[in-house]
Amino acid sequence: MSDKKSLLVSMANKYEMEPKAFADTLKATVMPGKVSNEQFAGFLMVAREYDLNPLTKEIFAFPSNGGIQPIVSVDGWMKMMNGHPQFDGIQFVDNFSGDSLVSVTAKVYRKDRNHPVEVTEYMSECRRNTPTWKQWPARMLRHKAAIQAARYAFGFSGIYEPDEAERIQEATVIDSEPLQPKAGVQAIKQKLVEEEVEEITVDQETGEIIEEEVA
Repeated sequence: MSDKKSLLVSMANKYEMEPKAFADTLKATVMPGKVSNEQFAGFLMVAREYDLNPLTKEIFAFPSNGGIQPIVSVDGWMKMMNGHPQFDGIQFVDNFSGDSLVSVTAKVYRKDRNHPVEVTEYMSECRRNTPTWKQWPARMLRHKAAIQAARYAFGFSGIYEPDEAERIQEATVIDSEPLQPKAGVQAIKQKLVEEEVEEITVDQETGEIIEEEVA
């Protein structure tokens, strides 16, 4: 039996699609224009690692520095949080100054901890001059607080949410540190190596994505 298995085939099978149709659908709906096979492989690795469905745009690709960055939608973040075995609920506290919303605190509860993980996001730091922030500032701030709390509570790393992706395009730093647009893909590759998956290769004739396992 061959020690090779196709990442593309396994992902397509999960959604009961033919591999070519699956790849063509993703490239037409959630990929930013022309991408290389290697970039497509990296995107699939992140989707599989976090069990996110690209067909429903729980995860999609965002152009970044000539490449792509996998972006997880708000629905995707909520799915990851709700799917974690230790998740025990989330609570929001809106903090006002008069009639103005100043900040939102998200409290994420874990079954294995006595105290919740709390994160507060401030309107003055997060609000942007964009249509979504103008129309739904409270909702956007709750999303920011929930996602940051989820990161701290469950260690989700190497992925961004849509608002962060837009900020990435506007600036080359996040929290005063140099942006690493492919950090998520590299982290997943490292995890696959640790799990005894030697490397990801792409058949240059067929475009098939192959995982080569360590014997």
